[in-house]
Amino acid sequence: MLSNIKPEDILFLDIETVPAAPSFEELEDPLRAHWEKKSKHFRNEDQTAADVFDRAGIYAEFGRIVCISVGLIKERNPLSFRLKSFFSDNEKELLTEFSAMLGKFARNREALLCAHNGREFDYPYIARRMIINGMVIPDILDNAGKKPWEVKLLDTLDLWKFGDYKSYTSLDLLAAILGIPSPKDDIDGSMVAGIYYDENDLPRIARYCEKDVLTVARVLFRFMNLPEIEEDKVESVTQF
Repeated sequence: MLSNIKPEDILFLDIETVPAAPSFEELEDPLRAHWEKKSKHFRNEDQTAADVFDRAGIYAEFGRIVCISVGLIKERNPLSFRLKSFFSDNEKELLTEFSAMLGKFARNREALLCAHNGREFDYPYIARRMIINGMVIPDILDNAGKKPWEVKLLDTLDLWKFGDYKSYTSLDLLAAILGIPSPKDDIDGSMVAGIYYDENDLPRIARYCEKDVLTVARVLFRFMNLPEIEEDKVESVTQF
């Protein structure tokens, strides 16, 4: 399958999410009751719903997207890579901008998306938050009624499993065993909510998110036996 894909038709992406409110106490009343029920499934007996509210961001019903970073091949020879981030305090605004870009990218090409654990997290999270914000889901993200070969969503985690679904392999671990520079910087995913709510530093979150996108691309290119993306051939832009 991968041998039939043009790498320039792939849009790589990663998202960063945070809980819908800075704290459990600040969450809207109906959602507080639902978080009480939801969190019972994974919190310890001595923990309250508030104690585990930092995990709310991984659920589309209790979190929101603050950044979507994307990347694509700019030139094949020599190989160069371009990154762009959509980030905002206004989730609908960033989703609208992302959706418009996605429509342009998918025009006149056999477009595919690629993310790590995208099928379980990024893709459904984006689609659900679009529905919550009253938006139309772009066709490339809408799998309803599609046959397996019509789905245009690649996932480096799925590709690494080779049908073995017993365990989860993080992007950081996969990059390490493949000898790819680690995406981790001065922050990790568990720190994103604090950086957003306490420091209000969205550009820092976007830089972190872009590094994950670049790593996903490098991993997939290794699977496809393509040349490595060199650091001096990577640029972050405001417009594609």
